[in-house]
Amino acid sequence: MAQQSLEQRREQAIVTDFAGFWQSRHRQDQVLRAVVYLLLVVGAIGVMLPFFWMISTSLKRPGTEFTFPIEWIPVPPRFGNYQTAWTILPFNLWLFNTVRITGLSILGHIVSCAIVGFGFARIRFPGRDAIFLLVLATMMLPYPSVIVPLFILFKELGWIDTILPLVVPTFFATSAFYIFLLRQFFMTLPLELDDAARVDGCSTFGIFYRICVPLIKPALGIILVFSFMHHWNDFLGPLIFLSDLDKYTLALGLRFFQGQYRVEWTLLMAASLIILSPCIILFFIAQKHYIQGIVITGVKG
Repeated sequence: MAQQSLEQRREQAIVTDFAGFWQSRHRQDQVLRAVVYLLLVVGAIGVMLPFFWMISTSLKRPGTEFTFPIEWIPVPPRFGNYQTAWTILPFNLWLFNTVRITGLSILGHIVSCAIVGFGFARIRFPGRDAIFLLVLATMMLPYPSVIVPLFILFKELGWIDTILPLVVPTFFATSAFYIFLLRQFFMTLPLELDDAARVDGCSTFGIFYRICVPLIKPALGIILVFSFMHHWNDFLGPLIFLSDLDKYTLALGLRFFQGQYRVEWTLLMAASLIILSPCIILFFIAQKHYIQGIVITGVKG
């Protein structure tokens, strides 16, 4: 009986020690998680602070943008700044130009880069890997380094002051990053799908269009978001190739709020928020495909 009682006490002591250790470890995990969340909140506030300042400035009276201390909530808020900023310049015309360029560019990137990425991933031909490495090497060329040759080329073609230099190159798979991304997605698909489709009489293009493309929608969603944000906010390209005011884009139109001696900060911030809103809306709509695409890309490279 004494020996049994001693064993029970030992077991109880072990259980007590384990419970104490578990509570201590659990408490440490909670403290660590709280610290991580606190750092994330502080980082998020730091990232969003310029955005909050933009919203606040867009609602202020001219001349009160840089008062100290900062008036984060203007009293009274001037919502009329948004209407003034949008109507004082022909933003409706520039919006049409931007939508046209962005829509055609997205279509060009998706179609051309998907075809090229499919070829690098699913079709065997001599020198495939070497050509793919050459395509990737073009990512190291900064865009400003090729502006002069492109300008001379498009000038000889008579495309200057048209949207053609901004749209036509996208139909020739000029984005190495999009090609690489789609190639990685195509490589995650089993080759048995191609063999089964060929047995059923499907052509190579049929395999691409009917089998593979529906399975890479997350990648296409990523390209749609990236391409939209790039062309919607593009400033350098339209600045170089467009000279007629009626053909300007929204990004170029914002420049008119910045004069040589004065900047209309309230109107500039109001117009910037209006132009930025489609990017934010599109990201929240497509974030499911965006996150899914990142996850799939990280599973198999």
